[in-house]
Amino acid sequence: MSRNDLDPSHLETLDRDLGRVSKLNEAASFSKRPVIGLGVALAFVGFAALLAALIFGGASNTLVVVIAAAFGAYMALNIGANDVANNMGPAVGANALSMGGAIAIAVVFESAGALIAGGDVVSTVAKGIIAPESMGSSASFITAMMAALLASALWVNLATWIGAPVSTTHSVVGGVMGAGIAAAGFAAVSWGQMGAIAASWVISPLLGGLIAAGFLWFIKSNIIYTTDKIASARRWVPVLVGIMGGAFATYLAVKGLKKIIKIELGDALLIGLAAGLAIWLVMIPVIRRQSEGLENRNRSLKVLFGIPLVVSAALLSFAHGANDVANAVGPLAAIVQASTTGDFTHAFGIPLWVMVIGALGISFGLFLFGPKLIRMVGNQITKLNPMRAYCVALSAAITVIVASWLGLPVSSTHIAVGGVFGVGFFREWDAERRMRRARAAIPGANGLSPEERRRRKLVRRSHFLTIIAAWVITVPAAALLSAGIFVIIRGVLEVS
Repeated sequence: MSRNDLDPSHLETLDRDLGRVSKLNEAASFSKRPVIGLGVALAFVGFAALLAALIFGGASNTLVVVIAAAFGAYMALNIGANDVANNMGPAVGANALSMGGAIAIAVVFESAGALIAGGDVVSTVAKGIIAPESMGSSASFITAMMAALLASALWVNLATWIGAPVSTTHSVVGGVMGAGIAAAGFAAVSWGQMGAIAASWVISPLLGGLIAAGFLWFIKSNIIYTTDKIASARRWVPVLVGIMGGAFATYLAVKGLKKIIKIELGDALLIGLAAGLAIWLVMIPVIRRQSEGLENRNRSLKVLFGIPLVVSAALLSFAHGANDVANAVGPLAAIVQASTTGDFTHAFGIPLWVMVIGALGISFGLFLFGPKLIRMVGNQITKLNPMRAYCVALSAAITVIVASWLGLPVSSTHIAVGGVFGVGFFREWDAERRMRRARAAIPGANGLSPEERRRRKLVRRSHFLTIIAAWVITVPAAALLSAGIFVIIRGVLEVS
């Protein structure tokens, strides 16, 4: 019997049933993804523990190092899931990169930054938050570092789950502070350093936002709002790309290559100036060729910012891998140092196998769990295009340089997300300003109603408030969690 011989009502029922089966298969496939991701993550944690066991063999301290390696791998996974999104989110949100392309670039450049230029020497635990000698014994110090590592990883995991990009370095700082207080009291903490870090909660995003907004204002005034947009782009885009190249050359010289060669800020600025001038001269014919045949409208301008945006995302990832990954696995390196030598008061290097765990962990974490935060930063805070995302990336590099010059501790997470906020709030202000001018030119025109004003907001206030709240409570939350874990671990050890 053919399909045409069936009763029409039977055909409709069959179609509905096939549709349900199709949707059921899609739902089953979707539901498997978190399970597969969790399985791969657990396998990587097991690999890190096994690697530590093979390296240390049958030494008396092997179990401690194995557990710490598992905690360090868990932390590295969370860095990839949360922190790396700040570098890739703007490029993905601007459609300059696909999600797959962003993940591939981040995996390569984050790992390269961590392994080539990362982990030179951590002179003091978590940048001098606590005085190691106040711990009294290596056993107490190791317990505190293990608590700090686990607590910071748990907090970043929670922040990723709720969709809040937070600073992994600040999480580690909070974890070390909490464990230090639980182990040796409030006097063990360097409160002056903590005050500087607290100030960076405000300085980092404000500076990043102001610089991003300033460059967006420049692009709008000198390119977008001009009569001949293409001619203006030919004049100014090479200059902007040259500024970006010079800024990143300085950024990498100051922060990204310090393990390979030590470069002072003044010399780094000269390197950046030379690189910027060279890139500006090279980009003049490139932009002229790219702009041939483009229509005189805003959509055409996006083409000219695509490649610089991709390059900036790659360079940000390299610098992030060289710096933040080393900070995050610092407690693991401290545990290895104290376990193997008994010394926990002097400077310690980060062993290669620890950096390998960090590099592989961020790669797995980004691939398995990173897309959620990449979409948040790139799409859900405010709408980005290549020009706006370019301003965010450029502000990140310049803000780090300015902060280094001023001697301020800053967070790359806060800078990047602050840049996104700055671009969004500037667009709101600029749209309102242009609308007021238009109404002023029309006699008798009325202003917008409060409902219409709320509808025209270009930054999602719910995400803004969630992220700010997460930033504010990161250090105290990680500190409380770490203190609790320290007490539990110490209690278990005393009972055993």
